[in-house]
Amino acid sequence: MASFVQEFVLTSSPDGRITAYDAYSGSSLGQYNGSRTPRKGLTMIGKKLIAASHVCSETGLGSVHLYHWWYSAPFHQLPMPEPVAPLVATRDGSYLFAGGVSGHVHSISLPSGDIILSVAAHSKAITCLEINDDGSLLFSGSDDGTIAVFLIHQLVDSFSSRSSSYSPPLQRFVGHQSSVTTITTGTGGCNCTIISCSSDCTCKFWGLMHTSPLRSITFPCTIWEVKVDPLESEFYGAGSDGLVYKCALKVRSRMMMKQGPQLITWKRQHDDAITSMATMNWGKNLVTASEDGNLCFWDVGRGDLIKVVDQEKTGSISNVMAVAAGLNGHVSAALARMRKSVAGFGRWDLGFSGKKDLYVPITEMKEMEEHLAVSVVDRKRSIDTLELALGAYERVLKLMHKEVKGSASSSNSVDQDKTEGN
Repeated sequence: MASFVQEFVLTSSPDGRITAYDAYSGSSLGQYNGSRTPRKGLTMIGKKLIAASHVCSETGLGSVHLYHWWYSAPFHQLPMPEPVAPLVATRDGSYLFAGGVSGHVHSISLPSGDIILSVAAHSKAITCLEINDDGSLLFSGSDDGTIAVFLIHQLVDSFSSRSSSYSPPLQRFVGHQSSVTTITTGTGGCNCTIISCSSDCTCKFWGLMHTSPLRSITFPCTIWEVKVDPLESEFYGAGSDGLVYKCALKVRSRMMMKQGPQLITWKRQHDDAITSMATMNWGKNLVTASEDGNLCFWDVGRGDLIKVVDQEKTGSISNVMAVAAGLNGHVSAALARMRKSVAGFGRWDLGFSGKKDLYVPITEMKEMEEHLAVSVVDRKRSIDTLELALGAYERVLKLMHKEVKGSASSSNSVDQDKTEGN
């Protein structure tokens, strides 16, 4: 089967609906039902499954719903020990992390849904989660204003979950005066740039080896989401005032440092707060979603609006996510067949027909199972190699951390000796 990539946009709502759009035409492709999803509660697991946080309106219990591309209802519900909001999954789809209202990070093994480990990461509810580009670190932000950094291999190691000597976070950043609204990271593994925003209207830049922020920018409003361009020269912020802000990522001269950051705003298109944003088309386009239920597609280079999509009768949008689908052509081919099968109806559904007959042929389901079986074998082989690499990586990080602390301690001792000598 031919392999090609097609981009889609997914939006979720606290009202119980997930909608799929064509990333280029903006046309609605279908809907998934049954999930009242809060902010940061929507993510992809691998390239075939959608995960959404859900809080039952009647009982208040929390769970995570899993969807196939071609089912409108969740095929699996993972019960959580508490209501959870932010979700993020490892790139291979083997593990899912959920942030709870108690401040715990829950590590979930897939596809079983078993909770491997629950870590008390913060004193208040977790508001956002992020995994760095090489998949080695998990960042969590909280209503307590702090950011915790964990080694992922410790969070998914079943031995760690049975050990009473489980280590604390690798690093903790303290600098925001209020709730952390979003975290994003650049490229570079453990040397990546870390950006966090808060409801205190600040955006701070961090380095793993520094406990204090490297840089801080104050905005005129709360920034709910941040995206970095592929060259990491600029970043874009989603403002609670309905504006998109653009700013240089790095300070290139002393003059720029004295003048302060130059905040550029694009022409207002949202009447309400922009709750989420996503980049697509290799960073050439940006899509923003707001509480008023509108989606705006932008040309990043010019800062111009391309089109506006109004989600009729869907209410507020809590999350927007761009998805590049097309692993071995399975997802794109399935969607294409579903589009063709209901051609002429104005809008096609990603779910069941009236009699709940699957649109996806049995032969393709078998092919997908065969591919999955092969990938499981390959994954087991790669995990052994990855564990060895992560072990060495962890030792290097701890040595670097120890060296930085030692340098700081020795510097303080020298200063103290000089003071006493005087």
